[in-house]
Amino acid sequence: MCGSAGGICMVKIVEPVIAVDQLVKVYKTTRAVDGISFALEGGSITGLLGGNGAGKTTTIAMIMGLVMPTSGTVRVLGAEMPRQRYHVLHKMNFESPYVDMPHRLTVRQNLKVFGKLYAVEDLDDRIEALARALDLTEFLDRPTGKLSAGQKTRVALAKALINSPQVLLLDEPTASLDPDTADWVRSHLERFRKERGATVLLASHNMAEVERLCERVIIMKRGRIEDDDTPERLLVRYGRQTLEEVFLDVARGRGETREAAQ
Repeated sequence: MCGSAGGICMVKIVEPVIAVDQLVKVYKTTRAVDGISFALEGGSITGLLGGNGAGKTTTIAMIMGLVMPTSGTVRVLGAEMPRQRYHVLHKMNFESPYVDMPHRLTVRQNLKVFGKLYAVEDLDDRIEALARALDLTEFLDRPTGKLSAGQKTRVALAKALINSPQVLLLDEPTASLDPDTADWVRSHLERFRKERGATVLLASHNMAEVERLCERVIIMKRGRIEDDDTPERLLVRYGRQTLEEVFLDVARGRGETREAAQ
């Protein structure tokens, strides 16, 4: 904001929702994450790509405050993780189809447990609304262990959205889903992000999914960030037609870009 001519011009500085600075995690002799830095703005959706062992899961765990960094810092909504995680955990959530919920509990019971952990108001109404949105109504009173892999993925997504999080961390959110259901879930995520203004970090091996959903892509390899840009700029820089081709170039060490070669 600027005053009259010759006056002082005040610029409002907006802090990033997620700020990662020189983050390192060492397990014995393995540097799982090796000095990475990035910042995510509010309302953005960013893809985190990398092969097995690239450091994606460890990075997400440190952002959640579940793993202590060896060095470096993580801030989420201004809170330093993990020291101040209890100030912001109620505004965050995480989804991975590879993390099972208790099999003996019904879908409704599982969602109630997580909803109460997040102190969700009008919890029964919230569960019913999510069940309708994610096509889970007929499964609400079925034991979670009796569901198919695709149904479990939808339940995991409902759990991740139960508290309408400001920060949503996703690990392969459409794994085990048929193409039609996966497309429908992506549409729901896009709609949720726009309506809530949520900041989303998406780890995925589905390159078409990342190209569709993400405004920015961070590519990791051996714990380091190899590239970081919009999907469109990455395609131009590497002279490729698809993000999958870019990813394979980076993963296989063919990282010289067209720009660098010219």
